[in-house]
Amino acid sequence: MRYKLVFIAGLGLGFVIGTRAGREAYERMKKSAKQVAENPAVRNAAESAAQTGRQAAGKAFHAAGEQAQKIRARVSHNGQAAQYEDDDWGTSNT
Repeated sequence: MRYKLVFIAGLGLGFVIGTRAGREAYERMKKSAKQVAENPAVRNAAESAAQTGRQAAGKAFHAAGEQAQKIRARVSHNGQAAQYEDDDWGTSNT
């Protein structure tokens, strides 16, 4: 979400600067932004960062799933699951 907000803010800033500086300055900024975006080093860095993020998210998802299974196993092993089964609030009426 943060990256989307930064991107939108950058677009807005570019628009404001472009309209104030005139069409020529806007076109120069647009051209240089396009050159940066098409630069192979920048594209490789962006893809590498995206791949690393996907891998980290996958590991975190897997680890969270394992922890959830361990917690479920502990709760059912201790017999506590039956005590709170019908109770939506996590409290007992005893």
